[in-house]
Amino acid sequence: MNKNPLQHIRPLLFIFVFITAFCITGKKWLAEQGIHQQVVLIGNLVLFAVSLAAYFVNHRSLKSSNPQASVRAMYGSFMIKFFVVAIAAFIYIMTAKKSVNKPGLIVCAGLYIVYTVFETRALMQLLKQKKNA
Repeated sequence: MNKNPLQHIRPLLFIFVFITAFCITGKKWLAEQGIHQQVVLIGNLVLFAVSLAAYFVNHRSLKSSNPQASVRAMYGSFMIKFFVVAIAAFIYIMTAKKSVNKPGLIVCAGLYIVYTVFETRALMQLLKQKKNA
């Protein structure tokens, strides 16, 4: 198995940097589309952090000789990711009340899917490298 677990998370890091840079430089375009920059920036940060945490939980489980460990880690990381994102959305909706930015939340939902796809892809690459998998 590869010694450097950070090699496979480069796409996650690239997405995070790209979306952050786009939000900072494309503030005017986002405003024209009705998307609040702060919603996307904070959503991107939360999704990146929770995807990174889920990746490392799953990566650690791949080292285990118990085949059930990876299944538990997959479900556990999904639940952690889902509940953290749901709690963050709930906090935003409760604090914003009537001024909730729905297009921003839709962009964040799309980012959730993108981060999940790239996290799964990175884990599949690790699994292919693992001997006896």
